[in-house]
Order: sequence, then C-alpha cells, then structure tokens
Amino acid sequence: MSPTRPGRRKPERDSGAVTVEAAIALGAFIAVLALALAAISAAIDQLRCIDAAREAARLVARGEPDRARAAAEQIAPSSADVAIKIQADTIQVDVRARPVNGLLPGLQLHGAAYAIAEPGVVEDSS
Repeated sequence: MSPTRPGRRKPERDSGAVTVEAAIALGAFIAVLALALAAISAAIDQLRCIDAAREAARLVARGEPDRARAAAEQIAPSSADVAIKIQADTIQVDVRARPVNGLLPGLQLHGAAYAIAEPGVVEDSS
C-alpha cells in the first residue's frame, strides 16, 4: 500500500456528470425562457384586445358601427371575437381571444370598453 498524504483524496470518477448537469440546467433555462416569452406575448395580445375594444367603442359612439367592427378585427389578435352591444345611447364592446402561442392553456384574454353615443348619433325611441 502506498501511503497517502493527509488531506489529499483519490480523485473520484465522475466523468460525464457535469455534462448531464449542464443539459438539465440548459433544458430548465429553455423552459423558463419559453414560458416568459409566452407570458410577454399574452400580455401584448391582452393590450391589443383592450385597444381594439376602445377603438370600436369610440367609432360606434361617432356613428360608424361598420368601421368599428372592421377596426376591432384588424387591431385584435387573429383569434379574437368582437361583440358590440348598443342599448339606448350606451355602447359596450367586448373583445375576447385566446393566446396565439398555445403555451398557456386555459388563459382567456379580454378587453372591454364602454362609451356614450355622441348627440344625434342614436335616435331616441321615446
């Protein structure tokens, strides 16, 4: 037996362990990055829903309901549903969509806007 110096140990065989650890860390990093990018994309689509609803409500209040729907569909994400409801002189616009990327299942994006019709745009039924 050869004497060993105190405090010095024989090197252990762990070749490949660093590679496995790096692969796991890289996979976790990519998963977190993908979820972060999906969340940013969903936030942008949420803002697009809000903008589409606001623009449609403004156009309907001015007396342009056909342009309102076209503008909302152009501004909103591609999967959006636009609902315009007019009751007396009150206008309500709802824009609903699902995130485009599909990494966040079950998430529903929604934008709503309300407006009062400008005088002379909506005829009184009384």
